[in-house]
Amino acid sequence: MVAIKISDDIRSVLGKVLTIGYVEAQVEVKDSNENLWEEISTVCNRIAEDNSLQDVLKIENIAAARAAYKKLGKDPSRYRVSSESLARRVVKGKGLYKVNNIVDINNLISIASFHPVCAYDMDKIDSEIYLNIGEEGDCYEGIGRGDINISCLPVFQDSKGKFGSTTSDSVRAMVTKDTKNLIMAIVSFNGDRNLDKYIEYCKELLVKYAEGKNIHSAIIS
Repeated sequence: MVAIKISDDIRSVLGKVLTIGYVEAQVEVKDSNENLWEEISTVCNRIAEDNSLQDVLKIENIAAARAAYKKLGKDPSRYRVSSESLARRVVKGKGLYKVNNIVDINNLISIASFHPVCAYDMDKIDSEIYLNIGEEGDCYEGIGRGDINISCLPVFQDSKGKFGSTTSDSVRAMVTKDTKNLIMAIVSFNGDRNLDKYIEYCKELLVKYAEGKNIHSAIIS
């Protein structure tokens, strides 16, 4: 099992509202699933019907994430939290990208909860990881985005360096068709309210659509 710790540095800035719920599982990575995509479409349609672009900024969990970015010294309009980026895409009528079953589940949990959700191949990271603050000059190769400036962002790191953030994850720890052991982290900047519900939803989706087994979960606050 992976042990996730919240660093004293980021805790001192954001306080107890910063909470992580995570799920570990053995999975099978497959192409996008039609039934899963129906679930995603249902949630997307509801979000698009209920919100304008301005409304997205007022959604409680997104607003809390934007406030956290400002406290950390990052402009949340330039470096958007991933859940906001997904919600904006949905409201604009663009829908979500079809990637694979794991990334699709990751994105579904994110738009359902409005929290950033990060998925990593456990075999590519250490067994002990930290959520910390990116330092000045920090960057890594983002998935499909080239080099990303991760200074002042909430970032996951292990002994080999930073590999993920609540804005965009790195190529180093990304999920691929070869991934067998998964960790999915739901990062809340708004405390642990309803995190248990979204963790259970994540487990349910992994079992239904990714042959999930040996599933473990926890909440760190």
